[in-house]
Amino acid sequence: MQQLLLLGNEAVGMGALHAGLSAVFGYPGTPSTEVFEFVEKLAPKYGVRAVWSANEKVAFEEALGMSHAGKRSMVTMKHVGLNVAADPFMNSAMTGVNGGLVVAVADDPGMHSSQNEQDSRYYADFARLPCFEPSSQQEAYDMMRSIFEVSETMDVPVMLRLVTRLSHSRANITPNTDILDQNPLNPSNDWKKWVLLPPNARIRNRLLIEKQRDLVNLSERSPYNSLDLKEGAKLGIISTGIATNYVMENVADLEQPVNLLKISQYPIPEHLIKEIVRASDELLVVEEGYPFVESKMLGIFGIPGKTVRGKLSGDIPATGEMNCDFVRKALGLAPFSKLNFDPGVLPGRPPMLCKGCPHADAFKALKKAAESIPGTKMFSDIGCYTLGVLPPYLCGETCVDMGASVSMAYGSASAGVYPVVAIIGDSTFIHSGMTPLIGAAKHDADITVMIMDNSFVAMTGAQETMTTGQPLIDLIERLGVDRSHIVPFNPLPRHHNENVNLIRRELEHHGTSVLIPQRVCVKAAKR
Repeated sequence: MQQLLLLGNEAVGMGALHAGLSAVFGYPGTPSTEVFEFVEKLAPKYGVRAVWSANEKVAFEEALGMSHAGKRSMVTMKHVGLNVAADPFMNSAMTGVNGGLVVAVADDPGMHSSQNEQDSRYYADFARLPCFEPSSQQEAYDMMRSIFEVSETMDVPVMLRLVTRLSHSRANITPNTDILDQNPLNPSNDWKKWVLLPPNARIRNRLLIEKQRDLVNLSERSPYNSLDLKEGAKLGIISTGIATNYVMENVADLEQPVNLLKISQYPIPEHLIKEIVRASDELLVVEEGYPFVESKMLGIFGIPGKTVRGKLSGDIPATGEMNCDFVRKALGLAPFSKLNFDPGVLPGRPPMLCKGCPHADAFKALKKAAESIPGTKMFSDIGCYTLGVLPPYLCGETCVDMGASVSMAYGSASAGVYPVVAIIGDSTFIHSGMTPLIGAAKHDADITVMIMDNSFVAMTGAQETMTTGQPLIDLIERLGVDRSHIVPFNPLPRHHNENVNLIRRELEHHGTSVLIPQRVCVKAAKR
């Protein structure tokens, strides 16, 4: 087959399709979104089901149900989405699988579009599950077949850990000419395996523990883990995943030979680590994310007689995205030449809402209404509308995680703060905002929830939302909110004064109210 120029995310999707995938589930989140969208685009050709889910927990459980039926499935999410899916992720390690199950998680070192830098390898280690971490787009493609095989052979879900730089960069890949058929439908009949009542769970937990040595042995023999020992080398470099590229960019400039260990499959290959430690006087650990391998190597007391450098020693920055310059400095090499450029000559360009965005007019009305009620507190959420916390709108004082606006507003109101506003999007509301609204409505809490209904999951590329328009209004009423205080309005400049008055009225209302500015995302409307 001819070479294909693909994003890392697209290579994962293509690899899954060619490995006999039957379904992909997920919730959009940068930098993971394109994995799902690539499969979705080709789903009719391959006879694959591609369904966006309400949130990552639901997506994981749907993929697990597909696995229970004997089919190969994949679930996609970004790293913070794995927090939402942690419950089924941890417990699926105990149930195991029937058809292979891949958990494709994209981490975001440097926080390009995320709240934190968490490293999903720790989740895999926590759940005692294998993890693959590709170093290139080709490896991401090739790994998919191996991952499904490991999943089914070892009877466990398997994590594929991606990072932003691999997910969102392109390279040529050579596809496999042997495209696998989908698994036949073969639902599991072993209820004791899948029902985690304590007597069954104890057995499943013991079986999971017993698999650990076999999983380590798989890593030791993996073609994705490689050890290259050179005669006379005193320095050993251990690199993981994409960080291997930054190492290889620099080692050719070293005057002395070095020992190299590349790790792209976990659990950590213990024997390979011991070999490079034995053959080296000094070790440098280069990994994207947290110092996962470095911490495991050092333990509490370190390695007697050996110097280990990396993020924990301060030789490589502990935060931000890895790059060639960091590795070069750690190797004691002269810096690469750079353009003589003063960033101060360019004006700052903070992120902003799109021109014509309906959220802008909603924020203007909210801000004007709140000015007449001193002490108004506003809690924001994850989405395009988070930009409302910035000038000129200044609508929002918090943004923690999906759905937290409603929960925090309720908590603040319970403490006696008044008035309190929660700002949340239609998709985020379905994802995680409904549950706290149920509690607030039950107790008729003194909060006003503004659900920014632009009919799409706009921030991640305008995917289809679960509920919008009148069905969203009906849903909110069924959650317990008084219909007379569910107030839709059109956020247009010509309605500004009218909108200010109705927002002020609901802010002054003692009890739960929901405002719904309804106008289609300007980018989606153009499309």
